[in-house]
Amino acid sequence: MSKPTVAIIGASRDRGKYGNISLRAHRDAGYEVFPINPSAGEIEGIPAYRSLADLPGQLVDRVSLYVPPEIGVELLLEIAAVLPKEVWLNPGSESDALIEKAQSLGLPIVVGCSIVDVKLRPPR
Repeated sequence: MSKPTVAIIGASRDRGKYGNISLRAHRDAGYEVFPINPSAGEIEGIPAYRSLADLPGQLVDRVSLYVPPEIGVELLLEIAAVLPKEVWLNPGSESDALIEKAQSLGLPIVVGCSIVDVKLRPPR
């Protein structure tokens, strides 16, 4: 049986940022993690990708956003192309415009914290 997959858009090398905490939480919960960061070669020992289009296989179960909504809205077509089962809009990444456009593309949006969903409470 294969592991579930997650692309973390806005993954960070900074261990204090949620994009890094999410990467570690998903990895520890058994996900195969694909960090998406155009300027990082690797994060937490995992190869990072410049964009979703660069992913091997290019299909993921979950996409989790840790970027501002104005960036996220620009990535929606790229997100739709990987046919995710769910797209998590973490706190600070959501906006009415992004949600509306995502729904018009038929994306399965979840507004909430994907870190909490994998049973890790982020530090306060």
